[in-house]
Amino acid sequence: MKPLDDVPKPDIFGTTQSTGHMMAKTKRVALYLRVSTGEQTTENQRRELEAVAERAGWNVVAAFEDAGISGAKGRNQRPGYDALLKAVTRREVDLVASWSVDRLGRSLTDLLAFLGELHAKGCDLYLHQQGLDTSTPAGRAMFQMMGVFAEFERAMIQERVKSGLARAKANGAKLGRPRIGNDVEDRIREMKAQGVGIRKIAATLGIGVSAVQRVTKAA
Repeated sequence: MKPLDDVPKPDIFGTTQSTGHMMAKTKRVALYLRVSTGEQTTENQRRELEAVAERAGWNVVAAFEDAGISGAKGRNQRPGYDALLKAVTRREVDLVASWSVDRLGRSLTDLLAFLGELHAKGCDLYLHQQGLDTSTPAGRAMFQMMGVFAEFERAMIQERVKSGLARAKANGAKLGRPRIGNDVEDRIREMKAQGVGIRKIAATLGIGVSAVQRVTKAA
């Protein structure tokens, strides 16, 4: 029977240690970095996540980035996110590390689908700001809760925007594109009566096709 001190014990990062040596498979980690606007940078996210990986003994094999892209966008509009999921599908990574839950997305449905796809391929998720590791049951439960809050936050932002527009309209503000003048409308009708096409009218007068369509339909 082995002495108690010789029994391998997992450390805080899940690495199995034994007396005098370490028995562990180094985790292959992919970083996912995202900012919503072109004025922001992903450099701080990258630096912090690389520091975490170094402390944990993880091997960062790839970094996927979506700069200036909203988290509300779908996979087909986020090339870095798409490439990350393809790497997961090919089982090239064991863990995805991201700065925060809102870097991944704002929709609860999308977040849970993302987590499900990762776990189907034996891949886990680490979120730095929340200190979350989905290799544990508690971590998976917390991820779902944060997804709820992320979706709620987005709904609140949308509601504030709608309220602001309604308030501006009530105060007499003109919303939408400015209307064209009466002289331009008369010219549209005249050219249309002469058999000129809608696109040519728009190009000749330097206005949008939709404006020409609106005037001609109302005629």
